[in-house]
Amino acid sequence: GYHRGLFEDALEDHSREQVSGLLLLYSGCIFHVVESCSSTIHLIIQDLASLQNQGHSALLQEIKVLVVAHNIPTRLFPDWYVAIATSPVTCPQGSTPSQSTAEVVAECLTLLLKLAACIQSSEDDSEDTNESVHTLAPELLIPAETINYLYNAEECASPEDFLRIYLSPSQPALDS
Repeated sequence: GYHRGLFEDALEDHSREQVSGLLLLYSGCIFHVVESCSSTIHLIIQDLASLQNQGHSALLQEIKVLVVAHNIPTRLFPDWYVAIATSPVTCPQGSTPSQSTAEVVAECLTLLLKLAACIQSSEDDSEDTNESVHTLAPELLIPAETINYLYNAEECASPEDFLRIYLSPSQPALDS
């Protein structure tokens, strides 16, 4: 509901591109990969920032922007996919990511891209598209420890912080 309305609003301006990507819904968090033009992505992040400013009554809480990439030559996701996972998988005791935040984000995007391909293949092969990603491809789910790591990573900004950085000049004006 929320995401469909957001994308329809974004497409009302005919200069905007269609949205592709993946919405992975866990019981306690959401991974949202969006591919579109910069103006649509900016609109979505603005909407997430206003949503977060609603406080505890907001539909989504504690939102983080992991990465935004521009000028990608081809789309990675051919369509828009939604998948539901009952809960994140867990890693063995004591395992935490030893990579940089950028490497962890890249690893998550790789898993999500593989998951979308798996979902597309499943949709093509089966009429029952309600199969849980836990049974479809449990090895492609992002571990709970990785989710917590990214949530606590300083490099991952809130939508409001992301917009403040994105909209600020990249170099301060020099005084004459």
